[in-house]
Amino acid sequence: MIDCKNLDQNGLESFAESLDQPAFRGRQIMSWLYRPEINDFSQMTDLAKSFRILLPQHAFISNFSQPITEISSDGSIKFVFTLADGQVIESVNIPEVDRNTLCISSQVGCAMGCKFCQTGSLGFKRNLTPAEMVNQVCSVRDFLESQPDEQRFGPTAITNLVYMGMGEPLNNMENLLTAISILTNQKGLDMASRRITVSTCGIVSNMRELGEKTNVNLAISLHAVDNDTRDKLMPINRRYPIEQLLQACRDYPIQKRKRIMIEYIMLDGINDSDREARRLASLLRTIPCKINLLAYNECDGIPFRPSPNKRILAFQEVLRKAHYSIFIRSSRGSDIAAACGQLAGKISQKNSDI
Repeated sequence: MIDCKNLDQNGLESFAESLDQPAFRGRQIMSWLYRPEINDFSQMTDLAKSFRILLPQHAFISNFSQPITEISSDGSIKFVFTLADGQVIESVNIPEVDRNTLCISSQVGCAMGCKFCQTGSLGFKRNLTPAEMVNQVCSVRDFLESQPDEQRFGPTAITNLVYMGMGEPLNNMENLLTAISILTNQKGLDMASRRITVSTCGIVSNMRELGEKTNVNLAISLHAVDNDTRDKLMPINRRYPIEQLLQACRDYPIQKRKRIMIEYIMLDGINDSDREARRLASLLRTIPCKINLLAYNECDGIPFRPSPNKRILAFQEVLRKAHYSIFIRSSRGSDIAAACGQLAGKISQKNSDI
């Protein structure tokens, strides 16, 4: 049986043709799949009745059941989804007055083993399917639309999407590309590519393909300015050292006026000196980029400490004087283990089921 949400529009057209139907039937299915409360082919009223009867013999429509939810004091909401095989993933919605940024997962667990990340301690379980990626978006969309106005902090719609949850997206490339096709298709979830960001710890071999086949934004988790430090923090650096990663950034087929986001987590006494800020400025000189400084979110069993705010501001000032666009990302959802690096498939019962 085929899960129709695992197919983008081209896939649905081919599926329709495999059932001796014209390709446009696949486009019709696509136009129904991502509407709220569509979970049965019988609801697709512009399909021929005989085709609606035939479809359930070959395919089904997946949906996530009601997720466990937990709300942060800052309004962020963590969603815990149990998949069909019992595995667990998490998504986080970060609301602001004018936007909702949804952080979604691409894998169950993660194989990268970054030393500052709780998700890495889980190890890798499996890749998510395209359906499991897009169903995170559908489920959170439906949740936001169902909330009473007095309980809603941000807008009703998901405005921005970031692949910064559990897993390394570029290690699930085929499914990632299919999911992005669905997310950006007008008959699918109709999101603008410029509103979608894919973050990678540096899978150099797959970066160019992402740039050639999509127009989404790219974020690079750099987090160190020398190979010795990055080797200790991020094992992937032993395979793709900093020099290779930065060359891949220079070669990345980026559109004019777009920039790569360089993410840099601030670890007290590890990578946060003025000398390292100057080195970062030098390394990035030939790369069209902006820099995002992240305060480290402490995790159980991980020995790092966040850089003091004064040190982060001093680091930022060095980069600002070097004429970089540089931002300090405020931590959101840390009180419910929903901030960057904290996703580990766990949830407390204190504030759950809101």
